[in-house]
Amino acid sequence: MRKLPAAASLAASLAAVALTAGCFSSTGTDAKAGSLAEGNSLKGVTLTVGSKEFTEQLVLCQVTALALRSAGATVKEKCGLQGSNTTRAALTSGSIDLYWEYTGTAWVNYLKQTEPIGDPARQYAAVAEQDLAKNKVKWLAAAPANNTYALAVKTTTMRQLGIADLSGYARLAKTDPSKASTCVASEFAGRSDGWPGLQKAYGFSLPKSDVATLAEGAIYDAVGKGEPCAFGEVATTDGRIKALGLTPVPDDKKFFPVYNPALTVRESVYRDDPAIEKIANPIAAALTDSVLRELNGEVDIRGKQPEEVAETWLKSKGFIGG
Repeated sequence: MRKLPAAASLAASLAAVALTAGCFSSTGTDAKAGSLAEGNSLKGVTLTVGSKEFTEQLVLCQVTALALRSAGATVKEKCGLQGSNTTRAALTSGSIDLYWEYTGTAWVNYLKQTEPIGDPARQYAAVAEQDLAKNKVKWLAAAPANNTYALAVKTTTMRQLGIADLSGYARLAKTDPSKASTCVASEFAGRSDGWPGLQKAYGFSLPKSDVATLAEGAIYDAVGKGEPCAFGEVATTDGRIKALGLTPVPDDKKFFPVYNPALTVRESVYRDDPAIEKIANPIAAALTDSVLRELNGEVDIRGKQPEEVAETWLKSKGFIGG
């Protein structure tokens, strides 16, 4: 992996601290002990949990904070950091102690690998081994959910256009680019496992006039309305896909990597408090695609707060006390 020069590394760490300043919350919802706390005490331990800014991450941040509190830990929250690189820098610099990351993101963005591994178990094993060895980041168990990228379109529009897969979308982008108009978020627009890589893999180049850069959350409504774009970047575990009548276009060339979420912990933190793993792993095992879509939908469609959604779900599983 290409390492930053010392000055750049220091700058990144300072930037992470600056961007997270003022985002602390140590007065979050208390949690009674449930199954996660059985034999797993974190009394006297103080931990800072972080997350990226999108809905799923905000929910997982609250899930983690409540789970740790149920075992007696004092938990500070830095939920909602802006972007993958900022959140990762917060972890490695010590600004946060743990957060949920995705196997594909780590493989491509942090480990600088250009060829994703299609098998989820092999991809996780490779990420966990290399990240620990190179960056002292410990990966706990991965969830079965795969929150990968996709291009989505209104289901009725997909039928009208006769698009069956991304190869069909690429042909449309070449022959009638205005009908292939696409909305992307700024991070996706610059990632090698995002828009640039997708165009290269499928052999098309959509004119800039037919590409709109929107906030990630706004893309779903834009695609649902077909304005300003017919297609848009989505996350496959987002509850708004079904609610808005969208269909992810099948990735027939298997371009998008596997993105299984797992709790990542700085190695020194894990070494001091290994009970974190016994608390986190049952949560990971329960996070399927359908569960994440439901939790995300509770926030994005029904307007509930992430902490409320997290608490209700943890109680429903008996993970924390009622």
